Amino acid sequence: MQGLHLTADLSGCRRGSPALVDVSALRALCLGAVLDAGLQPVGECFHPFPSEDGEPRGVTGVLLLAESHLAVHTWPELDAVTLDVYACHRHADNSARAEVVIARLIEAFAPARAERHALRRGAAT
Repeated sequence: MQGLHLTADLSGCRRGSPALVDVSALRALCLGAVLDAGLQPVGECFHPFPSEDGEPRGVTGVLLLAESHLAVHTWPELDAVTLDVYACHRHADNSARAEVVIARLIEAFAPARAERHALRRGAAT
């Protein structure tokens, strides 16, 4: 199976972004990015992490895709986010779609710094 696996570690993200702390906002952002890129969500899990005083602490969100997955983890107390997008190429090369997803998420979080990595997975057939 071939695919493109993209990751990004974002720091200095725009403070106050609802997607850093709100499950609904992060879910809407992720679904929008995936659907706009032409990928197909088939399942999801979004989980908030409240602090001891009940204030939002961060969110982890995962979208299962027909093409593979998107995972996002937020740390609002650090103004940080990690992104993980994997799109396999079973029926078509989905590399451009994966790039659209990660670019849209990076733009939305507006980080001061973004460390990106790309890994081409699987052997050519």
